[in-house]
Amino acid sequence: MAKDKPRKQPRPRAAQPRGFRDYFGPEVTRRQSMLRTITGIYHQYGFDPLESSAVETVEALGKFLPDVDRPNEGVFAWQDEDESWMALRYDLTAPLARVYAQYRNDLPTPYRRYAVGPVWRNEKPGPGRFRQFYQCDADTVGTPTVAADAEICAMLADVLEGVGISRGDYIVRVNNRKVLNGVMEVAGLAGEDREAERGIVLRAIDKLDRLGEDGVRALLGEGRKDASGDYTKGAGLGGEQADLVMGFVSALRGDNAATCARLAELVGASKVGAEGVRELETIAEMVEAQGYGTDRAVIDPSVVRGLGYYTGPVYEAELTFEITDEKGRPRQFGSVAGGGRYDDLVKRFTGQEVPATGVSIGVDRLLAALEMKAAQADAAPGPVVVTVMDRDRIPDYQAMVAELRNAGIRAEMYLGNPKNFGNQLKYADARQSPIAIIQGGDEHAQGVVQIKDLALGARLAKEITSNEEWKQNAAQFEVARADLVSEVRELLARRG
Repeated sequence: MAKDKPRKQPRPRAAQPRGFRDYFGPEVTRRQSMLRTITGIYHQYGFDPLESSAVETVEALGKFLPDVDRPNEGVFAWQDEDESWMALRYDLTAPLARVYAQYRNDLPTPYRRYAVGPVWRNEKPGPGRFRQFYQCDADTVGTPTVAADAEICAMLADVLEGVGISRGDYIVRVNNRKVLNGVMEVAGLAGEDREAERGIVLRAIDKLDRLGEDGVRALLGEGRKDASGDYTKGAGLGGEQADLVMGFVSALRGDNAATCARLAELVGASKVGAEGVRELETIAEMVEAQGYGTDRAVIDPSVVRGLGYYTGPVYEAELTFEITDEKGRPRQFGSVAGGGRYDDLVKRFTGQEVPATGVSIGVDRLLAALEMKAAQADAAPGPVVVTVMDRDRIPDYQAMVAELRNAGIRAEMYLGNPKNFGNQLKYADARQSPIAIIQGGDEHAQGVVQIKDLALGARLAKEITSNEEWKQNAAQFEVARADLVSEVRELLARRG
């Protein structure tokens, strides 16, 4: 009887995991440029860089993510050989708390740091929503004064304008978790036995921009079913309780003073609520004293932030200009940064309260906003491509590339199969190259090269209608080999 042949191992599918993506040259370059601007402003404000591990113990990270229905409560975690649990960081703040607790005797107080890097969340992916994304944070650890919060709000405004968001196209919205806690106290939701309901209320308010008031009110009550049929359980609040919470969300008035007065009414006799209102009043005075009026920073009770570790002021940077979604409908871009005060996060390690506040910028969202605002309208130009017409003269082509590079011009030699010249030009187009350099045997013998202006050629291709016009177009011209660098430099300068 013949033995069964072993099954051939199937080839792996070339695809990234769901919720992840790859980034190519121009995208990476634009991100790096934007991060240099942001971290430069952080540095100007006196913050120092910090790099910490992408992996933390689950114990150190804590359980603060709002997406508690996901595996591992929203983080990517695994068990090590010694049975301890580790996880990829879900933000850059929880690792900072661990770092400060571990090295507090060696660090200045307050400790001011900024950090840049990817974070990972085991959340349900969707359009524009990925499980890995970049953040760029700045935090002050070790001071209770809300002057630190006011400074973060001012710095956030400076960052947005620094990367190219015009004044009037953004607003920094500020609120205080203490005020919300006061409202919940008045609504009868205080105490450890109501923690679950408070968490649902918090997450519901944080979805106001996506769900609207009707959707939030449904989550404050019995719950809601989304368009896909998924059901989210509500907080089970009664009508009067829900009215009080919705009154808090809609307490925004014409100026900061009027908004704070309305919040004072809502918190009533709650001490923690009144303390939160006073802190908001102080922040409003401080940012205004620094020249940041309500056109740049405003008290807005609808901001609550979804993470569970915030204890005081919270803030978000929202872009207010309109974009068009995938269905052609106009909408506002929304939030690109957020943060707040987390006075209890370090305390988990030390047992002593260590006040802290900070902000996190969603790097990929902010970069997408810049592109939509046409701040990066023109794609980043690719390198000048030196084509290969004769395999035996590779050193000649390499010499051209070296001369261009030595003159500060980005350049590369085509390294694919040179047999099909058309493919070389297709490659140059794919690389968004402004210029292609061509030298066959005849040109080499005559001591000349052909310079092909790819950008002009693409434009003329849309306009030229006759063969005679093609003969007269100036998209490709001949120059002396000795003038290659100067002619390329001049052409690039004309193209900007």
